[in-house]
Amino acid sequence: MPRTAAPPPERTPAQDEPAWQGRPLVRAFGVTAVLSLVASLLGLGRDLLLARYFGASEDTDAFLVAWTVPETAAPLLIDSAMPLLMMPAFSTAIASRSSATTADPVRDGAAEAADPVRVLVAATLPKLCLLLAAVSAATVFGAPSLVALLAPGLPDPPLAVTCTRLTSLTVLAFGISGYLASGLRAHQHFTAPATVYLAYNLGIVGLTALGHDGLGVRATALGTAVGGLLMVAAVLPAFSRHCCRLTLSLGRLRSAVRRPGPAAAPGLQVMLPVVVFALSRQCQVYIERALASPLNPGTISHLNYAEKVAQMPMAMAVMISTVSLPVVALAMAKGDVEHARDRTEKDLQMVAGIALTATAFLAVCAPQLVTLLFQRGAFTATDSAACAAVMRIYSLGLLGQALVGAVARPFFAARPVARCPSGGRSRLAGADRAGWFPALAMGTGLAVTVAIGILTAPEFGASGLAAGNAAGITLTAALLLGRLRSRGIPVRLPALLSVLGRLTAAAVCAAGAAALAVATAGSDPLVAVLIGGAVTALAFGGSAWLLGVPVLRHALLSRVGNSAREDRGLR
Repeated sequence: MPRTAAPPPERTPAQDEPAWQGRPLVRAFGVTAVLSLVASLLGLGRDLLLARYFGASEDTDAFLVAWTVPETAAPLLIDSAMPLLMMPAFSTAIASRSSATTADPVRDGAAEAADPVRVLVAATLPKLCLLLAAVSAATVFGAPSLVALLAPGLPDPPLAVTCTRLTSLTVLAFGISGYLASGLRAHQHFTAPATVYLAYNLGIVGLTALGHDGLGVRATALGTAVGGLLMVAAVLPAFSRHCCRLTLSLGRLRSAVRRPGPAAAPGLQVMLPVVVFALSRQCQVYIERALASPLNPGTISHLNYAEKVAQMPMAMAVMISTVSLPVVALAMAKGDVEHARDRTEKDLQMVAGIALTATAFLAVCAPQLVTLLFQRGAFTATDSAACAAVMRIYSLGLLGQALVGAVARPFFAARPVARCPSGGRSRLAGADRAGWFPALAMGTGLAVTVAIGILTAPEFGASGLAAGNAAGITLTAALLLGRLRSRGIPVRLPALLSVLGRLTAAAVCAAGAAALAVATAGSDPLVAVLIGGAVTALAFGGSAWLLGVPVLRHALLSRVGNSAREDRGLR
């Protein structure tokens, strides 16, 4: 009797979703890493141009006060609050999509408007644009008061006001590009979002190089506005192609907003904790600049240059969690807690490994690195020595900085977005209270930062402020790690802390080996940096392997063509 073919399996909604189960995360991370590295190098070039043309001067201090606007807007609207709000919302919308499709959905306006992703966009994007435009306008008109509040002892307030008005235009651009990038990442499209900072830094570097003679530091401020527009241009076509066509008529937009759907927009009770957390994290910069403004001219610049270089590896480390956030959010939306836990634990281990490797390298090679990068033009040897001292202290807080960024993502991804059980009002309120914990933890860390800064700044200057920064953010990271389980992701904290302890021991061994190598490298800063970097990486990897850190085995073995083993929660 002939064997009949088995009927094709019934198509499920999950099969209409992005291939979050089958697409290896290593490919997404690789694309994001390469593009982010290029963007970071352009950002470093931006800082090198700033140091070359303006040094550590009153003009640079004035610009850096204005730079507070995009520095605040970037984590709030691109790196932190916006993805923490919108990626879980987009993930819930994707999980709620029906498997039923029409023969020609592009022409079927009713089916198009009923798409949960389209409903979400219609309910949130227009309001967001209006709000951001209002904030940008308020910043333009309130620039004098803002400068006086941020840096009351600044020698040249009018220059800072002009630069602030130029940089205020980034608020609108950052918000739109951050929103569009969140939607793309939730749909498992990472290339376009990874180009936003590349476009941004291209605008700044180009305007600074072309206009520094005639406009001075104002050219760099103008470049931030141009760079913001380039960011939107980098993600808008991809979002319209892959996520939601932004071509609905006004009538359809109103229809989509009124239609109830499973992908409701985040409410105020969800938005406020995320926004307050992102702003409170950025308050570390406000505190440093406010306490540094009465000190010697150039102190704010020394803090800025040291922080920018020291945080480059931290940003690369947190990028791991950024790539994984859509996976964790979608897993939580599906109720797959085990997969979310495994993914989170692996991410935290890898983030800590990268951050501690960078700490070991910077603690040893900061003087040679600063000399190699900045000591030319208006940036003197005295500036190099001061900046290197600050960088070494900053590096002690890199693990805390990286863990805060990495833990916050799964913490907020675990929140309920649209699915609330009937009669579950008390559960939602409890989740909201838990959602405030990152802001409370960050506030505790800020209190430590302020106390240490006030006590040490008069005697130790920028180094005292950097010490307060490192201590405060490390405390915040410890508090967040301790509460991650209460958010619904049952991480195995004792095992995780054991791995972090072994990684820290490996970093100490790597720093010792690098110090011995650099001592024999001679006076050439390039040779010292190359030797120190190579020895640090080899010594850290070897020590971590000998100490039994599993993250290396996962990184080197299970990520090579074996995505199923990497995400064992899907087996």
